[in-house]
Amino acid sequence: QVQLVESGGGLVQAGGSLRLSCAASGIMPSSIAIIGWYRQAPGKQRELVAVFSAGGRTTYADSMKGRFTISRDNAENTVYLQMNSLKPEDTAVYYCHARQLYTMSNYWGQGTQVTVDS
Repeated sequence: QVQLVESGGGLVQAGGSLRLSCAASGIMPSSIAIIGWYRQAPGKQRELVAVFSAGGRTTYADSMKGRFTISRDNAENTVYLQMNSLKPEDTAVYYCHARQLYTMSNYWGQGTQVTVDS
């Protein structure tokens, strides 16, 4: 059974930083086609934040470039999201997502709340 468990969310002042973690279990890093982060703010659609795709390529949403950094530790089967220079508009629930190779099955974590106070 594949599980993605996020941690690291919380309340931070504007301009501050947070580091989110996503620990994957039940799936090997070599079996993951895409893994990364999405977010959903109240009343808005879920949107891409940053992901790793096959070959280690990273993709960032334009509004996160230069502020957010995605990284991956395959030995720990964990993906991180370092978020710097946070803005109130970054307030959202952040979800970890993984897509499995070959089956293309999609998995989501339960989400972690990030609140940026102005």
